[in-house]
Amino acid sequence: MYGQREADLNAATHYRSDRVSSINGQFFFATREGTLEGPYFNRGDVEREIQRYIQRYQQAAGLIESRSF
Repeated sequence: MYGQREADLNAATHYRSDRVSSINGQFFFATREGTLEGPYFNRGDVEREIQRYIQRYQQAAGLIESRSF
């Protein structure tokens, strides 16, 4: 996949992968920042938390941008 994320300075190739993994019956998701978030009890919980994570990240980015001079 070719494209540029809004935060990227240069165009690059990005590969989509399943960010959700299961370890010993517990679910986790990997972030672009290199963190592993979890554990969660089921995949539905993980999917919901991924959306919340993205919303928090976008909200934080918006706050930083609004305070830039």
